[in-house]
Formats: sequence, structure tokens, C-alpha cells
Amino acid sequence: MITLCGMTLSNYYNKVKMVLLEKGVPFTEELVRTGSKDDAVLAATPLGKIPFIKVDGQTLCESQVIVDYLEARFPQPPLLPADALAAAKVREVTAFLELHLELVARELYGQAFFGGTASESTKERVRKQLTRHIAGFKRLAKFSPYLAGDTFTLADCAAWASLPLVGMATKAVLGEDLLVAAGIDWKAYTRMVGERPSALKVAADRKRDQAARA
Repeated sequence: MITLCGMTLSNYYNKVKMVLLEKGVPFTEELVRTGSKDDAVLAATPLGKIPFIKVDGQTLCESQVIVDYLEARFPQPPLLPADALAAAKVREVTAFLELHLELVARELYGQAFFGGTASESTKERVRKQLTRHIAGFKRLAKFSPYLAGDTFTLADCAAWASLPLVGMATKAVLGEDLLVAAGIDWKAYTRMVGERPSALKVAADRKRDQAARA
């Protein structure tokens, strides 16, 4: 049995959870907050980041490593193309999204979602980076109708969890949804993906936990 450790407020946790649900893999969940200083947690995820999994007496951290492991161990139903290059293209657009969009926009999350304040220099830098990076993302993303083409893949688990955060954070802090401004209709895309049973389950659990925290 796999244990998914983390919390439902994390987009990377929800990415992994969605993959587990899509594949029908039995799993349990264990609440672990990000930034934990507990030695047992740090032994599993040295920077205290979530998510991580416990499996076969071992642990595994970093969301993309985890979902690649799940794809290899539970190949049905497939969430990557059989062709090696096509599979790499799915990983390429996923990595670009997470490294060059989500990670950059994350600097705005404190103000957008948690009552903090981003400095004007941070806002200016993030706007400049995201404008350039989103233009690059558009060259890779297909949205036809899924992120990497006509088939639902691992990339969609990542995008469904992260694209809304980029759009909402830039709208809230910069006064403009930079994804929409670049012509990316992420709301229609996430609504489509959000109709999948896995997404409905993830969203319901996240909403439940948000209400409990409030």
C-alpha cells in the first residue's frame, strides 16, 4: 500500500493524488505540513517539501519523480505515450510549466493567497519573467484539447493543479491575469479536466480541508 504524505492545499500533492486516482492505485493519505522539521519527515524529504510517498518500506520525494515511478510501476492505464520521444515531450511541457511558470508565480502567492505583501521590485521582476516564460509555454502547449495533445497525460495532472494558481496570483497581485493576457484560456481547460472523477475527488477534498482551516 502506498501512503501519500502532504496536504491537499498543495498543488504538487494534488498532482500526485490525481495520478494515483487516475490509475486506480490503492493508497492512504497522511497529513504532513510543508516545512516540517521532524527528523522522520526530513529523512524522507530532506528540505521538508511535500508531497512524498511511503512505499515498500522506503520513501520517495519530488512530485515528478513520484509520478514517473507510478507510471513505471502501474503502466495501466497509461498516462504517457508509448513512444519514447512523445513521452519526453509530455515531460518537457510539464517541466516547463512547473519550473518557468508556477515556480516564478509562487513569489506572488504570499500576497495573493495568504495576506502577505510582495515588494514592487518582486512584482516587476515576476511580471517580466512570466511574460517571457508564458510566451515560451505557448509554443510547447497544445491544448488540443489536452495540454500535450489529444490524450490525457501526466502533464494534465500537473496543469490542472498549477495553472489556476498562476492565473489567480497574477490577477490578484499584478492586476492582470497574465495567462489570459497571453491568450491562454486556462479556465475552459481546467473546467474540462475538472470533470474527470479524479479531479472531482481532489477538488472536493481540497475544499473540505480549506473549510476546516477557515
